[in-house]
Amino acid sequence: MSMFILLLVFVAALVIGYKVLSHIPSLLHTPLMSSMNALDGVIILGALTATHLATTPLGAFLGGCGIALAVTNVFGGFDITHKMLKMIAGKKR
Repeated sequence: MSMFILLLVFVAALVIGYKVLSHIPSLLHTPLMSSMNALDGVIILGALTATHLATTPLGAFLGGCGIALAVTNVFGGFDITHKMLKMIAGKKR
């Protein structure tokens, strides 16, 4: 029963996250990436905690996948933010 509830929460988070992010205009997407990096830091901590508390190998594997995806998102966000700042700095006269 507990695994079913966790799976239900995971699916609900996927659907809600997709709905929220799909309604953000592309003009706002890049500036929001820098603020999302802070949120991803919290997600990494949550994934680390979930992985540590996992009682099954599947739970540990999924937690590890969550950590890897969140870390990739953080570095991608920093890269995009850096590129945008470089583009803005290049337009100075």
